[in-house]
Amino acid sequence: MNAKEQTVYWENIAIKQLVGRKIVNVRYMNDAEAEEYGWYNRPVIIILDDGNIIFPSADDEGNDGGAIFTNDDKQPVLPVLRF
Repeated sequence: MNAKEQTVYWENIAIKQLVGRKIVNVRYMNDAEAEEYGWYNRPVIIILDDGNIIFPSADDEGNDGGAIFTNDDKQPVLPVLRF
């Protein structure tokens, strides 16, 4: 699969999972949840109306919690918290 095909493939999966969903809650991962993943950082968890949750990771191997960057000048990043 070439780069363009990979992009289309993963965009379609993301579209299926996220488009039309509503964010119903947001919270930070708690210490116990972070420990389950073996992480030192606690990222924001976004809870969707279908019960699924999404949260950032430092990489696609899930090596630690990640920050969320925004284009909001007043709040350009939702940082990870450390415990």
